[in-house]
Amino acid sequence: MVKQMQVPNQDISARRRQTAAHRFFKQWDVQLMIIPALLFLFVFSYIPMYGVLMAFQDYNIFNGFFQSAWVGVKHFEMFFNAPEFWNVMRNTICISLLKLLFGFPAPIILALILNEVRHMVFKRVIQTISYLPHFLSWVVVTGFATSMLATDGGSLNVMLGQAGMIDEPVNFLSIPEYFWTIIVSANVWKEIGFGTIIYLAAIAGVDPHLYEAAALDGASRFRMMVLITVPSIMPVIIIFLILAIGNILNAGFDDLLLLGSNPVLREVSDVLDTYVYRVGILNNRYSYATAAGLFKAFISVGLLVFANQFARRMGTSLW
Repeated sequence: MVKQMQVPNQDISARRRQTAAHRFFKQWDVQLMIIPALLFLFVFSYIPMYGVLMAFQDYNIFNGFFQSAWVGVKHFEMFFNAPEFWNVMRNTICISLLKLLFGFPAPIILALILNEVRHMVFKRVIQTISYLPHFLSWVVVTGFATSMLATDGGSLNVMLGQAGMIDEPVNFLSIPEYFWTIIVSANVWKEIGFGTIIYLAAIAGVDPHLYEAAALDGASRFRMMVLITVPSIMPVIIIFLILAIGNILNAGFDDLLLLGSNPVLREVSDVLDTYVYRVGILNNRYSYATAAGLFKAFISVGLLVFANQFARRMGTSLW
């Protein structure tokens, strides 16, 4: 028998380094394209991380980082003991869960429906109409929502009045019980189209031979959707679900700040981001705002790791 030659681990590592270097220099023009993105990430994501130190200081803008007094976890204790803490956390978690519950499956359902449309012109028109709101700022979307829900000529009040469901116009944006429904509906309407593009791209990658085999077996279009399309795009769905769970404390800022600007709604509209902006930034309490933001980041990372570990058991994960 011929004994197999054992290549030392150092030689294998050296070959791998040479191969990686060869690929890099062979594609140097392509590699250069990522430099602006890396610079952007470094300047706006890594350098500002030094500011986390403010959470453990009584930061003074005139003294800077090096001369501001260290106070340990003082600002974390103040944040946890604040009278608004539990209300802010309740609003943040509830609004985020509602957005996840209704906003996450909405683009998947729309993508599955559009995939069954055979009239290409109609399909493209629906796609265009659905993803255009994504490119509108929340200032414009808030203007639409305010106009539609207005008491004087608002389309919703006019429709309900003509249907005989109300006798007088209802000021929906001043009633706390309606606010969560309004904010979640506005988010679903704004983002459903853009998410649909991603899932349609995933559906386009499904092997068409699977559908042909199912058709020969007599499967209906609905059964093909359930048994072929959905399982085929499940890895994409799981990845986006992991990211959505990691962002569970990002209930929103622009939409809640603009639509929830009425003081009457603060009890149900004040979330972690708007609270930090209102109490920490506007009142120049930078250390307090940083402590609240660091707490949010810590919880988000924990949720992301937990969701990834759970998804790994299903065969798909981020890492």
